[in-house]
Amino acid sequence: MPDTQRLPAPWGSRIDRARQLDFRFDGRSFSGHPGDTVASALVAQGRWVLSRSFKYHRPRGPMTFAGTDANTLVQIGPEPNVRADLRALEPGMEVSAQNTSHSAERDLNSLLGLFGRFMPVGFYYRSFFGPGKNSWLKLWEPIIRKSAGLGQIDPGQPPASYARRNLACDVLVVGAGPAGMAAATSAAAAGAEVVLVEADPETGGALTYGRNGQQALAQARAALEASGVRVLTGATCNGWYADNFLPVLQGSTLWRLRAAQVILATGTQDQPLVFRNNDLPGIVTASGVQRLMRHHAVRPGRRAVVVAGTPHGVDAAEDLAEAGVAIAAVLIPPEASLPAELRARLTGRGLRVLTEAHVTEARGKRHLSGLVAESPEGRETFECDLAVIDAGATPGYQLALHAGAKLGFDDARQSFTLSNLPEGLRLAGSVAGHHTPASVVRSGEIAGAEAARALGHEAPALSSLPDPEAAWHRTYPVPAASKAGRDFVDFDEDLQVKDIANAVADGYRELELVKRYSTVGMGPSQGRHSALATARIVARETGRQVGDIGITTARPPFGPEKLGLLAGPLREPYRLTAMHDWHRKAGAAMVAAGNWWRPLHYAGKAADPQAAIADEVRLVREGAGMLDVSTLGKLAVRGPDAGAFLDRIYTMAHAAQPVGRVRYCLMLNDMGSVIDDGVAWRMAGDDFYVTATTGAVDRVFTEMSLLNTQWRMQVDIQNVTSAFAAINLTGPKARAVLERLGGDIAVGAADFGFLEGRSGSIGGHPVRIMRIGFSGEVSYELHTPRSHGLALWQALLEAGAAVGLRPYGLEASRILRLEKGHIIIGQDTDALTTPEELDMGWALSKKKPYFLGKPALDKRREIGLTRRLCRFVLPVEAGRAVGESSLVLRQGQPVGFVTSVARSPTLGQVIGLAYAHPEDAVAGGTIRLRDRKGVERAAKVVAHAFYDPDNKRQEV
Repeated sequence: MPDTQRLPAPWGSRIDRARQLDFRFDGRSFSGHPGDTVASALVAQGRWVLSRSFKYHRPRGPMTFAGTDANTLVQIGPEPNVRADLRALEPGMEVSAQNTSHSAERDLNSLLGLFGRFMPVGFYYRSFFGPGKNSWLKLWEPIIRKSAGLGQIDPGQPPASYARRNLACDVLVVGAGPAGMAAATSAAAAGAEVVLVEADPETGGALTYGRNGQQALAQARAALEASGVRVLTGATCNGWYADNFLPVLQGSTLWRLRAAQVILATGTQDQPLVFRNNDLPGIVTASGVQRLMRHHAVRPGRRAVVVAGTPHGVDAAEDLAEAGVAIAAVLIPPEASLPAELRARLTGRGLRVLTEAHVTEARGKRHLSGLVAESPEGRETFECDLAVIDAGATPGYQLALHAGAKLGFDDARQSFTLSNLPEGLRLAGSVAGHHTPASVVRSGEIAGAEAARALGHEAPALSSLPDPEAAWHRTYPVPAASKAGRDFVDFDEDLQVKDIANAVADGYRELELVKRYSTVGMGPSQGRHSALATARIVARETGRQVGDIGITTARPPFGPEKLGLLAGPLREPYRLTAMHDWHRKAGAAMVAAGNWWRPLHYAGKAADPQAAIADEVRLVREGAGMLDVSTLGKLAVRGPDAGAFLDRIYTMAHAAQPVGRVRYCLMLNDMGSVIDDGVAWRMAGDDFYVTATTGAVDRVFTEMSLLNTQWRMQVDIQNVTSAFAAINLTGPKARAVLERLGGDIAVGAADFGFLEGRSGSIGGHPVRIMRIGFSGEVSYELHTPRSHGLALWQALLEAGAAVGLRPYGLEASRILRLEKGHIIIGQDTDALTTPEELDMGWALSKKKPYFLGKPALDKRREIGLTRRLCRFVLPVEAGRAVGESSLVLRQGQPVGFVTSVARSPTLGQVIGLAYAHPEDAVAGGTIRLRDRKGVERAAKVVAHAFYDPDNKRQEV
């Protein structure tokens, strides 16, 4: 289709007229230019209806051309809910309308508008909920669910590419309009490191589309470029969080930004007028029509009516006249207080100006065809295909409210105010109540200088410039409900004036309750155009002032954000042990464990996995097995204070730990909750080799490093996890395997006792060996440089062939540890678990005055236990349906849950760990479990270990 509505240069600062981009919308072919948005390209070819409304399926078109309304939400390929007035046009785009039964132009569901009287505000609460109405709910729920929702997702789409980046600065400025650019330049001139964030694809804000702004724009950009400020365009600051942490969304990148000082130059949001049929396509805001013309060279209509409530409306009328759009009339509302010289500019162009005029109705079906207005000259209908609304604006208050600012309303000036700003946060420009060009820029300069001074930089003291009174500030009241209806307050939810009034009449006098009852402000626009109008109606209906009503709470996020962007890079990192390829060739079923791939079992494709796992358990109990434990975290803690440092980190005593001994170590957080465990081998007086769990080692290393920067002890901490491969050789015949392999380490019981460590070589490979007993059998944990890992693995298999040595997998290892009653951090613990709840008081040093988490643990001990982890057994048949997370009941009420459960091949029973009431979690007692079929089972509680409770097998 040709560009029937394009304006000649110099209109169209963002488009490249020399190139054409073809795309499709609702099955029809269209074209545009680079620099167009989807919406501007469609409007340029006369297509205004982009969507249908949520409830009544009324035709909707662009209103703001700034992405702050939901009228332009479309589907682009597999991506739903795309704002067509923001999305840049790309060649070959497949665009379609959402929430339609056929197309945006002809939507069969528009018949729903005829039944509006049967869908009053809150009808779903009254119709579908309550005694005896279940049959109604069953009838209507599927129909409502089918009609609800907007776009469609495609679960089969390949993962997109997302990135996370961290950024810190002295001063963050949000909004690169004239105030934001002035603030950033001012702060940078004083020596501050500044980042400027702008949602538009270019800096300048209103200067890029306002009248006579080009010279000021060029000067501001030149100063900004010379200042060295880092500028992020096409980036949305999506929230303010504690300590000036602000996430910034820029395309497929999430910037996690931390700033010492924040300046919000977030501008204002134009407000619509409320009158009958005020949602028709062709009714746009003043700034929206200026964006359409100056950015995209689109003539928005042939004949227009302009409502000029502030000087911005006068500017828009003059722009339209210069673009060749006939002006039927300029309507100045009764409340407006425009200076005489502004009115003279309009009459000087020969435009008809009606003062004390207000719009009562718009006419048209799929597009505006006329506007009805009343003035002292009488009631008049103006033929037009464009209505430009300048009814004042509300400040971009969302980020300020996230930070704890207070939003008030000045009834005299009929405008919002922001106060109670937290320390380190400043406002600049129109969001702070400045509107004239000079005062906007000066407010930015002041904010930038103040932010720099707060950081210790020298900056000049500047005085603010006053704004002319009232003309720039006022917003306009909402008329009484039209008898014919269709006077929309919230375009997202199709809510009319009568709906808000009726919500109050139904007893909901407070705004938060009106919101939940009517759903006003709960749509994609999040109240940007309905909050003020709703507050006005509630105030009128309850006899209060707007300032007494306020608005509903603004919470992050500021705008839409993709879940993928929050999740970060979808390319999951993975790590492989030195023996990974051997495992795959041996038929191992591999499973992810944290970032590592580990063998789950060695059943192969044809064998029964459960039978293979049971066989691997018996292998360890009766002969010898070996497990690849290279994924274990490994930390080198060295230095004169190494022992004292570990004393502070872990609950047991390590400062006096003998050289050559291995000691269990348990780590708590500041809350006294268990977060990791492992062992610490004192290799020398100033050298400890510490292990941590696979999933927690990075956290442990980070925590140790952070604490040492505070404690400043003489200790060096190194994460050597990747440097070593590790093999656990276990079973009654494990010692025989090592003796066959040979080396310079004596492995006999008399030479190498339980919980001891040795360094040397085995079979010609350098090793560090610890005797520890996770499986409950004689066990040797061999750590060797990664380059030796595969060779040592194969050497052990060759040496152990005579005694039947084979590898076993992760699932058998879990069953082996469960038979010994050992816990797994993260599976048998949660964020609140204390050592006492695990019955691990033995792991807490009674002599140390301090260890990490001890103060909190002492306080929590005073509260007493409400649960305790216990060991239970069940017959195989009774325990078949008991699974992890099955509830533990006491007198019919849940008191805990199962954390680990398995069928033990060694014991022939179902065994498990569960949290239960402390009075029930005692050996010999009984706990009641609800299995996955809803059947309650009585389980016997046993002592610490199901298997070899005296630990005689592992210590021989």
